[in-house]
Amino acid sequence: MTTGTPDQHHVFEQLGKMTRDLHETLRVLGREHQFQALERTADAIPDARERLNYVLSMTEQAVSRVLNAVDAVTPGQDQLQQDARQLLADWDRVADKRRDSADYQATLARTRAYLAQADATATATKAQLTEIMLAQEFQDLTGQVIKKIVDLAQDMETQLLTLLARTAPAGAVPAKKPEAQDTGLLNGPAMDSDKQQKQAFGSQAEVDGFLESLGF
Repeated sequence: MTTGTPDQHHVFEQLGKMTRDLHETLRVLGREHQFQALERTADAIPDARERLNYVLSMTEQAVSRVLNAVDAVTPGQDQLQQDARQLLADWDRVADKRRDSADYQATLARTRAYLAQADATATATKAQLTEIMLAQEFQDLTGQVIKKIVDLAQDMETQLLTLLARTAPAGAVPAKKPEAQDTGLLNGPAMDSDKQQKQAFGSQAEVDGFLESLGF
């Protein structure tokens, strides 16, 4: 392996560490596809930050809507339960009394009022359940944003691997691809090393093998 300046070795070491960290992050995400150019990736980083802030904002809004809806329906449900229990006890008490008795008529009136209130509460609850359902629409929007950010990170990994292969010290890049046992695909663009060797990564295992061969 040829020697280089300390600055060159430092840049190479930092580049390797960045690539390894990013690759491990993408392994956790579990997706690897073909990507776009590094220049476009770099330009997209500020936009990615804005998109992440957008995801955070949308998520917070959805959580707030759900919690507010739950808070709105809980008292009504509690009251319905309490009234139902009281009415059941009242009917048990007046079951054997004459229908024209004061207790019987009072219990009947309370029951009619309860049924009317139950109908109104059910309508209000249905409206709040609809609000909870609508609050989940953020998932479609934020899912699209997250996908773009993941693609951006994957793009960066591919371009860093390309740059790493081209700037590696002579002899550091293996001439053959390592055996790949992983079925995950990363069919990125072919890369030329300093010795004009072709290096294409077909799987996560090959990316790992390449990074390990460089000491990362």
